Amino acid sequence: IAYEPQASHPFKGNIDIAKLRALITEVGIEKIPFIMLTITNNAGGGQPVAMSNLKEVKEVAAEYSIPVFIDAARCAENAYFVQQREEGYQNKTLAEIIREQFSYSDGCAFSCKKDPMANIGGLIGLNDEGLYQKILPLLIAQEGFMTYGGLAGRDLEAVARGLYEMTDDDLMANRIRQVEYLGERLDEAGIPIVKPIGGHAVFVDVAAFLPHIPQSHFPADALAVELYVESGVRAVGLGALCFSVPDERTGEAVFPKMELLRMAIPRRVYTDRHIDVAAEGLKRVYERRDRIRGLRIVHAPPVLRHFLARLEPV
Repeated sequence: IAYEPQASHPFKGNIDIAKLRALITEVGIEKIPFIMLTITNNAGGGQPVAMSNLKEVKEVAAEYSIPVFIDAARCAENAYFVQQREEGYQNKTLAEIIREQFSYSDGCAFSCKKDPMANIGGLIGLNDEGLYQKILPLLIAQEGFMTYGGLAGRDLEAVARGLYEMTDDDLMANRIRQVEYLGERLDEAGIPIVKPIGGHAVFVDVAAFLPHIPQSHFPADALAVELYVESGVRAVGLGALCFSVPDERTGEAVFPKMELLRMAIPRRVYTDRHIDVAAEGLKRVYERRDRIRGLRIVHAPPVLRHFLARLEPV
């Protein structure tokens, strides 16, 4: 159901437990260094993971002695959806829910530019003292000493404050409301979006928006270009340019199951009138969608091409 953009399910970011067990059996424990859960699931349309699913994943991992790590950049948004949608959590605070989420993991990685609202920085949290000691030399060589990690004092202060502020229930409710407002504006205009509406962004179903452009011509990124030219609104494609990989046997491109455009909303920056501008811009693009062409790659590095590639119209 996670690959059905219009399907409504409260926790489309969940890991399928049966498939997880099957994969462990198929590839072997020795080839699985850890299990990573992303909460919320950005690549899947900003969809949350249920607390019950986190617990089940941890239980399965424990059976095989596989560590569980959380990509926690949007853990507060995930906690909000647990609070609103999962039985037994309506009377708990975001801070209490976040604490329980992390209890089902062995560590986490944070981009602090997301829920913690810092302008830069990140962190790694670990329960394993031995692993902590192993990564310290890498931190010093690549970022900075462990007391600052390459960040200025002002940025460390911003991260510290942001980690507290992201647990504010009223702040998160208002943030989610603004994202929902954008999604509702687009939905009213007939623009296909991923449902339910995510926590940090509205994800446009580009396969339905631009069905005439094959994935080999990167429709999500073509739409991002059109939106920027039309209205100056910056969005990002999460589709073939980002996620396609070559087939190991044939070398042919294997494309992702979804082609999405992410319209992420910065925290505490925009008013609803700014959101109206973004919605109106995409509506105008939608009205002339049949005339939009795809893109082809002019230059791309062997890795991370979605960050560094240069493209031109087909």
